[in-house]
Amino acid sequence: MISRIILQNFKRYKRVDFICNSEVNIFVGENGVGKSTLFNALTKSYAAPAENFPFCTIEPNVGIVDVKDPRMIALSEMSKTQKIVYAHTEFVDIAGLVKGASKGEGLGNKFLSHIREVDAIVQVLRHFQDTDIVHVEGGVDPLRDREIINTELIFADLEQIEKSLPALQKKAKISQNKDEGKVVAILEKIQEVLNRGELANTIRSELSAEDLKLIRSYNFLTLKPFVYALNIAQEDLANADALKAEYEAKLNAPVAIVCVKLESEMMEFSPEERAEFINELLEISGEKKIPTLDDLISLAFNQLGLMYYFTTGEKETRAWTIPLNSTAPQAAGAIHSDFERGFIKAEVISTEKLLEAGSRSAARDKGQIRLE
Repeated sequence: MISRIILQNFKRYKRVDFICNSEVNIFVGENGVGKSTLFNALTKSYAAPAENFPFCTIEPNVGIVDVKDPRMIALSEMSKTQKIVYAHTEFVDIAGLVKGASKGEGLGNKFLSHIREVDAIVQVLRHFQDTDIVHVEGGVDPLRDREIINTELIFADLEQIEKSLPALQKKAKISQNKDEGKVVAILEKIQEVLNRGELANTIRSELSAEDLKLIRSYNFLTLKPFVYALNIAQEDLANADALKAEYEAKLNAPVAIVCVKLESEMMEFSPEERAEFINELLEISGEKKIPTLDDLISLAFNQLGLMYYFTTGEKETRAWTIPLNSTAPQAAGAIHSDFERGFIKAEVISTEKLLEAGSRSAARDKGQIRLE
C-alpha cells in the first residue's frame, strides 16, 4: 500500500507531501443535488463533470483533501516553520442514485458496489431552489431525498443478508462453531433493524469491535457512519445555524451546511482572496461566521473514528493521524514503527497551553509539559 507521496517542483507546486490513509468518505445523493460540484470545490479541481443532466458522473472521482486546522497556522508561526503538513482524508464522488437502484435502476448496482468500499458516507441533500437545475423528483425536498437514498441502501443490505443468512444458520447449527453462531446472531440483529426501515448504524454502538470484525467482509452500506451535507442557497447563509439545528433534529445525524455554488465560485481564489471575500460576506450579513467546506471536511474526518496530534519545529508543523483512543506508543508509531517498538516516554502539552506560553522552553518553565 502507498503510504506517502512527495511531489517536488511538479507543475505549480514547489513541494506537496501526502500522507495517505485507508479511510475514505464517499458522496451519495440523488442527481442534481450538487455532489460533483461539491467534490470539485473540495478538491479544487474540475475532475468531476458537473452538468445539468442526470448521470453526468459515470466513473467515481477520487480526491485527497487537507483537514485544515487553524491551530496549525498558529503553531507554525510560533515555531517559524518552513512548511505545514495537514492531516488528509479521501473523498469519492459517484453517480446519483435513483429509486430502484438496489434492483439495478439507473446505474444502481455498479455504484452501490462503489459505496461498499468506503468507510463513511456523506449524503448530499439539496435545499436550494433553482428552476434552471433539474431535480429528478421534480421538486426540492431534502427529507424525501434522504428517504429515497436510505431506502435503496437498506434494500441492498437486506438482499445481501437474505442471500447468505439461511446457509449460515444451517452451517452454524451443524458445526456448533462459536464465531459462526455469533455472525448469525449479528446478521439477524441487523436484519431486524433494516426490516423496520432503519439504518444499521443506529445499533453500531451496540456492536463490539470483535462483532464488527466478524462481519467486516459484508461491508454493509447502512452500518457505515453517515454525515449529511445540506446544500443551501447563498441567501440562506444567515440562517445556517438554525438550519443545521433543524436538520440535525430531523435526520438524527451530524449535518454540515454548505453553499456549493458559493464554494465553486471561490475555487480559483488565493487563500488571501478567499479570506477577504468571506470577510465581506460577514460584514454584509452581520454574522460572525459562515459555514465553509472546512466544516464539512472536519465533520467527515471525525466520523472515521480518527484523531490527530501535532508536532512542530523549524522544519515542519505536522498533523499525525491516529485512531481514536490510541495510546502514546501507538501515536509514536504513526511517525515510525520503530518509535512504537522502542517507546520509553513522550513529552506532551496541549496546543492551547503551548501557544499561550509562546514557546516550548517557556511551557517547560511553567511545568506545563507532562510525560506520557
